Amino acid sequence: MGRGRQKAKHTKVARELKYSTPNTDLSQLEKELASAKPDDDAYVDRWADDEDED
Repeated sequence: MGRGRQKAKHTKVARELKYSTPNTDLSQLEKELASAKPDDDAYVDRWADDEDED
């Protein structure tokens, strides 16, 4: 018992998140994307062995 109010609250929050349309600053987004430089050495396989296996 007592789950009805909690479920209703979660449903309300989920509905607000689903149907809300936040304001997006497209010029700021464009600046962020333009300043991001791809880094070829950014990927590091942390599960790879340090030693070369021949």
